[in-house]
Amino acid sequence: MPTSPGQPPALRTAAFFDVDNTIIRGASSFHLARALHQREFFSTTDIVRFAVHQARYLLLGESRRQIDRIRSRALALIAGRSVAEITSIGEEVYDTVLSLRIYPGTRRLLDEHLAAGHQVWLVSATPVEIGELIARRLGATGALGTVAEHEDGFYTGRLVGDLMHGRAKAAAVSALAEREGIDLEASYAYGDSLNDVAMMHEVGHPCPINPDARLRRHAQDVGWPIREFRGRRRRVTRSGVRTASWAGAVWAGALVLRSVRRAVDRRLARL
Repeated sequence: MPTSPGQPPALRTAAFFDVDNTIIRGASSFHLARALHQREFFSTTDIVRFAVHQARYLLLGESRRQIDRIRSRALALIAGRSVAEITSIGEEVYDTVLSLRIYPGTRRLLDEHLAAGHQVWLVSATPVEIGELIARRLGATGALGTVAEHEDGFYTGRLVGDLMHGRAKAAAVSALAEREGIDLEASYAYGDSLNDVAMMHEVGHPCPINPDARLRRHAQDVGWPIREFRGRRRRVTRSGVRTASWAGAVWAGALVLRSVRRAVDRRLARL
């Protein structure tokens, strides 16, 4: 219905979705990193560094200092690479891996918001190019993600703004609402961890999806509804993720040992 002259336009309703373990089972960045490693964007040593970080996270949790260190290293790895190249690899990763890991329940929920005429935004720490790619494939309105600076189509190795994580998600959602005329009180937000709590507090209808233990406790304390789309795997998913993470660290260690063994064999062959 058109607005009368002088009447402000009606505010929009939006739904904000975290990506990893909310829309997609597991970490989308892991699968992108694996594809980049296969194309020799970075070395086995870099894989080991990320595996050590993952092991430390599993044992001690994640600190801002650790996030900044990993962020700096990741940005250095793509410096000088073209945006088109990374996006093309992301398309392949989506088609071959990520599209098969989407939770059907979350996809239905996302589609319901679209059918209701709501804007749907993905909000993730993943590079914004990958977030936008996933948003396009799902028919969503757009994505908010970590922005790596690029000049003339090539990454500089620097970040624009902050990592899209924790409070940065809330700030980005608030800024977007201002630009797009979104009524946050009428809007929805979905996430799986405490990193999404600040974003969910921005809206009138927060709802954890597949929450980890800490977010589940917080949701119960404040009376938020919870959606569980992991089915009968729910009770073992977290231990499965933990096992897979340790398996990843073991895999990285095996790569190192294999590389060392090959180097030794080559040296012995020259004797």
